[in-house]
Parts: sequence; C-alpha cells; structure tokens
Amino acid sequence: MEGAYKPKVLIVDDEKGLRIGTKRLLELEGYVVDTAENGTEGIEKGTNTDYDIAILDLKMPDKDGIEVLTEIRKFQPNTICFIATAYASFDTAVEATKLGAFSYIPKPFSPDELLQQLERGCERRKFILDAENLKREREARLLEVAFEKTRLNTIINSIKDGLMAVNKNGETVLYNPSLLRYLDLETLKIEQNIIGQLHPQIAELINKFLVTGEYTTKSYSAQVELKPNGELFVDVTSSAIPSPDGKLAGVVIVIKNITQLKKIEQLKSQFVSMVAHELKTPMAAVLGFIKLILDESVGLTKEQERDFLNRSQLRLNSLLQMVNDLLDISRMELKTAHREIKQLDVNEVIKSVVEFLQFEIEKKGVKVNLELSDNLPALAADQDEITRVITNLMSNAIKYNKENGSITISNKLLSNSIQIKISDTGIGLKPEEKNRLFNEFYRAKNEKTKNISGTGLGLSIVKRIVESYSGKIEVESEYGNGSVFTLCFPVKKLNDNNIQGEKPAE
Repeated sequence: MEGAYKPKVLIVDDEKGLRIGTKRLLELEGYVVDTAENGTEGIEKGTNTDYDIAILDLKMPDKDGIEVLTEIRKFQPNTICFIATAYASFDTAVEATKLGAFSYIPKPFSPDELLQQLERGCERRKFILDAENLKREREARLLEVAFEKTRLNTIINSIKDGLMAVNKNGETVLYNPSLLRYLDLETLKIEQNIIGQLHPQIAELINKFLVTGEYTTKSYSAQVELKPNGELFVDVTSSAIPSPDGKLAGVVIVIKNITQLKKIEQLKSQFVSMVAHELKTPMAAVLGFIKLILDESVGLTKEQERDFLNRSQLRLNSLLQMVNDLLDISRMELKTAHREIKQLDVNEVIKSVVEFLQFEIEKKGVKVNLELSDNLPALAADQDEITRVITNLMSNAIKYNKENGSITISNKLLSNSIQIKISDTGIGLKPEEKNRLFNEFYRAKNEKTKNISGTGLGLSIVKRIVESYSGKIEVESEYGNGSVFTLCFPVKKLNDNNIQGEKPAE
C-alpha cells in the first residue's frame, strides 16, 4: 500500500468462515475491511459508503451478487467490484463485466491470488479517482475562467469612458459600448481592422506603437474634437499592451469625454477677458488723470486738479465695487459665503430698502407704490442677501426710470412660494437685451443708458442669490414702456436642507 492511505474493502458473502478469514487476511495487509453476511446487508453498506473495493459472492440466499453489484453501481459508480463465485463461467464473467464488475475471483482462491487481484483493483481505483479529480479541477478552472471573463466584460461594459484594444495588426480584439457612442458607430466586429475608420488623431496615437512594433511603457494622449462646434471633445490616451515575451501584443486606447471641461475652460477664458476689459478702461482713465496732474507743463488750475481727482475717485469706487462683486460671485460659486439664516418678514425688508433709497427716489422724482400682502409667512433666508436682491432691483428701477415715473412693489403668497414683483415705468429692454440681461458684465447700451453707471454684475449676483434658495427670477419688458421683475421664493423652514450653502446662525 502507498503511503499511509488504507483502502476500504467490503466483503459480501453468506459463508461465515470465508468472510471472516478473508477479513483477517486483508487487515493484516493494511486494508480496512467491512463485511456483510447477505445481499441485503451488502446493498445497504455498499450504497451508503464509498468503498474502494467490494468483493461480492455470486450466490446468496436472498440477493445474488449481480443484484448487489447493480445497486452499488447506481450509488457508488467508482467502487471497484469483484464477483467471487465457485460457479464461474464465461457467461457469468461477461454479464458481471457488462454491469460494471472489474473482474471475477473464482472460488476457492489462494491468498496470493486474492491480493494480486485487489492490487490491480486498487490501481484501477486510484486511476479513476485521479481522473475524477483532474476533471473537477479542469471544470473548476473553466468555471473560473468563464466567471473572470464575465466579470471582466461586466466591468469593461460599465465603464463610462470609451475603451478599445487592437492587436499588432490593427484588428479590434476588445471594445465597450461607450466607444461606439463616442465614435458614432452602430457596431464593431472583432478582428476588424479599425484604424482606417478612426479620427486621424486617434489613428495616429495607435500607429505610434504599431509602426515601430516595439513595446514601451510610454503613453500618448491628445484632445480631439469629434463633433464640430465643440459639441463633443474627448481626451484620448493610447498605451502599449505587452505579450508574455515582452514584445508588443497590441494597443489599448481610452476615450474620456471632456466636453463640459472644455466649455468651462472657454467660459473661464471669456470671463477673464471680460474682467480685464472692464478693469482696463477705468484704470486707464485714472492713470491719465494722474499723469495730467503730475505734469507741471500742463499748468492745471486747482479747480481742474480737483475735478480730475473727483473723476479718479469715481472710477476707483467703480473698480472697488466691481472687485467686491467679483469676490461675491466667487464666494457664491464656491459656496463659502457665510449665511445667517433666520425667519424674515418680507414686508419689513422691502420697506427698509425703500427707506434706504429715499434720497435717490426723491432725486429722480419717482413715486413708489407699495402693494404688500399682510398674510405672508416668514421667509427662511439670510437678511443681507434678500436685502441685496431687493436693493439691486429697486436701484435699477430708479436709475433706469424716466423723470417723475413710478415704481410699484407688490407681493403675495402663491401655493408654497412668496412672489415679489417690482415694476417700473422706465426705459425698458429690447428683446436681444432681455436675453442677455443676467450675464456677467452685460449692460444694456443705447442712447438712453449711456450716462448711467454700473458694473454689469448686479443682476448676475441677484440671479445667483435667488437660485441658491431654489427660487427663480423672471423679467417682462418692452422697450420704452418699463420692466417688471418677478421673484419667487419657496417657503422653507429653518432646518430645511435645500437651501444651498446655508450656515445656521450662531
């Protein structure tokens, strides 16, 4: 016997002497032996335990060896069965072999004959078990490979970026659905040469590896406009795929959508250009005034110097206001502005603003009509921000109004929102001006507004503040007949988390 393993043997025989004698012999040889005195007991033991070898007597009073063999083979097909009989014949051997018996042992048998047969049986049993183990391992590996392939496909298909791998001949070996969307392809066949169908810049990134045919850890990337007018910008990266021997096996490309980043980059560039332009004019004016004052050859009078200094002060105040507005916009974008949220009486805020602007109202000769509702709920908001919104709209209604015109401020409760309307009898807006009204630095420029100062940031800030409370602002205007600004603020409780950037009061 090999190693410490002891084969298990079942002896089924109705002859007690033969059964016990064979058991003792085999146990001396290192076998583990069980016995059964009839076919019924033999079937019970042989079907419930996976024996290495079973020795079955052919002739027994209840069930013969063939019946026992048949039942054991049903439940334990890998048990090596021998038929032991004193009535051996060719027909019996053939029948036993057909039913799965390994061989038969003629009675009476010598110890050497028995051990020789069992040794052959053990070798057969070992071969069968090794084959079974190999089969299970192979199936396990196949299942693992199939699982890994399925998992890999699931991962690749779920990647938002486009992904494609080609072999060293430029033929597609792997891709995901995102790639088809980016390349505007309905389908792609495996082993299809795709290089000629790609955007020239993408094809060039792949060919950087395929032309040399050498593997390198270096990657190449490029930003490609796949659809005109900035509709689809992508960032494409290509990398080499190594083969087991370290040579080039193929190339993988990853396509990332950067359209939004490009748009933001463009907006930032435009914004910086606008800021530079808006800062340049007043700074140039101030610099010019200072040069005139310092140039003794000009011979300015004290009154002229004072006039230039006053003008410089106005320009610098305008610059300071613009810088403060820009900082406010930045804080709103980054949501770092401190807020002290509390319950506000909207009517009190409106009355306070009207009182604050009373000097400008009287100077312009404008009449203010207040049509305020008495049953409005409190508004959970930062008082400074809501005051700034009303002040900006009221200030514009005064500045852009006609002499001795009027302003009407009204409010009411609409469902779960507070509506505020500020209407004036002023200049009004042309259709093209209305569409750009809330853009940064935009100011309506016509013969009626050329002498009115401003940074062009006020309404942009107003819109940002209103929308930060999940509110909305709309404007109705007709050139020459005034404008109506409508604000809507949802009624929220103090602990409502929908107010963006909110910081509770200390």
